[in-house]
Amino acid sequence: MRTRRGLCYPEPVLGSTKMCSSSSDYGLHKRKKKNMHHHHHFNNKESIFVANKKQKKFQNKSSTEEYDFFESLPDDLVISIFTKLSSTATSPSDLVNLLITCKRLKSLALHSLVLSKASSRMFSVKAKNWCESAHRFLKQCADAGNVDACYTLGMIRFYCLKNRASGASLMAKAAMNSHAPALYSLAVIQFNGSGGTKNDKDLRAGVALCARAAFLGHVDALRELGHCLQDGYGVRQNIVEGRRFLVQANARELAAVLSIPETAAALSTPETAAARQWYWSFNPRLGHLGCPLLSDFGCNVPAPEAHPASRFMLEWFSVNGGSPGSGLRLCSHAGCGRPETRNHEFRRCSVCGAVNYCSRACQALDWKFRHKAECAPVDRWLDEEGEEVDGDGDVVMVVDS
Repeated sequence: MRTRRGLCYPEPVLGSTKMCSSSSDYGLHKRKKKNMHHHHHFNNKESIFVANKKQKKFQNKSSTEEYDFFESLPDDLVISIFTKLSSTATSPSDLVNLLITCKRLKSLALHSLVLSKASSRMFSVKAKNWCESAHRFLKQCADAGNVDACYTLGMIRFYCLKNRASGASLMAKAAMNSHAPALYSLAVIQFNGSGGTKNDKDLRAGVALCARAAFLGHVDALRELGHCLQDGYGVRQNIVEGRRFLVQANARELAAVLSIPETAAALSTPETAAARQWYWSFNPRLGHLGCPLLSDFGCNVPAPEAHPASRFMLEWFSVNGGSPGSGLRLCSHAGCGRPETRNHEFRRCSVCGAVNYCSRACQALDWKFRHKAECAPVDRWLDEEGEEVDGDGDVVMVVDS
């Protein structure tokens, strides 16, 4: 075919069909590629969403089941909390529950600062449960600087385990830190010559230690010093000053009992229950008085709660047959527990001869609470043993049998 200008169209060839088909194939391939790219992009977004969902679910699961919030607390804060807990503990189980929780809490609970502030009630170990681990724990507390642990372990070693030098050293360590019960116990040892012979008594040293404990407000030391001054035992006799110390001892006892109702809710010992009962019977607001004044220059208040060391010694010798050894006796005061370290070390009641005491303070307390109603003269026993009898029937302490 010719054009107006005389040109001819090119003849059709087979490749034109291929060109059209290739062009259409190219458009189709382009659309497929676009659809595939869109589908691939959608699959990527869906996979990312699923992965984020799984990761968030795993985090929630691990945070509720595996994450320990104590791990995020600083050690200083945990130690401060444990120190407060140990200082207000009422039984050894308060700290034992921490030791069996986990390794971190166990290591922090055994920190020297926590052990140094532990209360005396945390050392209330039962004699039947005494073992090497209990001994090691008390030693660890004593090494941390806990004066109550030094005193308790010192008393156990001196009287129960018969390790006199080590026990006296621990009590001296507590006494140097102005621990009143340790000062008084060392005074009793000096008065009796405990752990040695009769010639090892040092009355002046006993009075000096007793005066220091009395200055710190120890009731038994005040009572012991008052009787020493009245009798002229280890110090120049001064009856008026002795009476003043006895009045002060009874006043401190009365003040201690009157302060119990404010804190007795946290305590459940028989001594505090008796003190609360006495308080409510004595309280003038209830309209009646239940406790008269006695000849000991003060109120007949309930017996004070015994120290954990004294309770341990009482249980120790009770478990071991009730006797510290052949021919040795325990102090007859129910809250003491001290045994003799040699024959005829303690003083004996010169009226009945049935009781014996490690100190004048124990004698005065036991006379007021129990022995006054039981004591009866035994002239035959006195004649045979050659003891002295006081004419008015009061309890008189003979220094040695």
